[in-house]
Amino acid sequence: MHNLVYNEMLKLVRKKRILVITLILLILIPIFTYAQYHTTQNAIKQLGTSDWRAILQQQIIDQQNRLASSRVPEEWKESIKLNIQQQQYYLDNNINPTAPGAPTFIREFVEEAVSLFLPLLVVILAADIVSSEHSGGTIKLLLTRPVRRWKVLLSKYLALLLSVSFMVVLTAVIGYLVSGMIFGYKGWTLPVLTGFQVQGEHLITDHVHLIPQWKYILMAYGLAWFSCLAVGTVSFMVSVLVRSTASSMGIMLAAVISGSLLGQLAPNWNALKYLAFTNLRLTDYLEGEPILVEGMNLPFSLTVLTVWSITSLIVAFGVFTRRDVLA
Repeated sequence: MHNLVYNEMLKLVRKKRILVITLILLILIPIFTYAQYHTTQNAIKQLGTSDWRAILQQQIIDQQNRLASSRVPEEWKESIKLNIQQQQYYLDNNINPTAPGAPTFIREFVEEAVSLFLPLLVVILAADIVSSEHSGGTIKLLLTRPVRRWKVLLSKYLALLLSVSFMVVLTAVIGYLVSGMIFGYKGWTLPVLTGFQVQGEHLITDHVHLIPQWKYILMAYGLAWFSCLAVGTVSFMVSVLVRSTASSMGIMLAAVISGSLLGQLAPNWNALKYLAFTNLRLTDYLEGEPILVEGMNLPFSLTVLTVWSITSLIVAFGVFTRRDVLA
């Protein structure tokens, strides 16, 4: 099994998938860093101060003005109200939620990237891991080895898990190194609030507590890693079912993007909470962000992603071990 996994890792390296992801991160993360720096400088210029309290107070005022607009849907107004309550809690407790520094950048980055950016990178890795064997005509040669089919497929899945894990770590490392050039590398021990809970229209702060930022970052990236593994596992199943690399990647890109859009366009559709790609924002529960779809919480989303992953593996192994590759 060790040799099989090693062989699959070599294939991923030769396909330059990991190189492509590294280049994407090296290009986009500096852009994201500059965008955040530019936004911060504009806010300071408009307010005439760099005091985070004044900036946060202005954000509260801006959101209160949005509530007065008749163009904002009612479900979004509830979300805005909860955001205002949370920001006011930070203000009342004299805690800067966006203190400058590379650790703060990678924390905010993973919170935004977990639902779309990171899953799309996973699709690049996983969508053709099996289908490429059909497209390249190497599947017959692969299965002529004196190794059982399930072991061949398991080695591919283990290689995928290693690659996804490496991608998540690489994202954090590049984000830290690049953003630190502008924001500095300090801030690991800054206090971060977590434990916010939402009940209906109210923000519950009974369980809110402070933790050092390094611990929050570990939890956030751990949840992002779990989301990425779920996306990778579903992509793995699609790669087994669809023999065309282009079709496999197209299906997964459409599914990931649709999952992100549906949560925003149809938050009142209760059935959405049972779809895998509407449960990817696990960091929202850690951050205390309002959840638009009623009935969703961290245990529920973890369960949904786990069920989808297990089902995908059962289907993938069942089809792969029984399929006639000569057909």
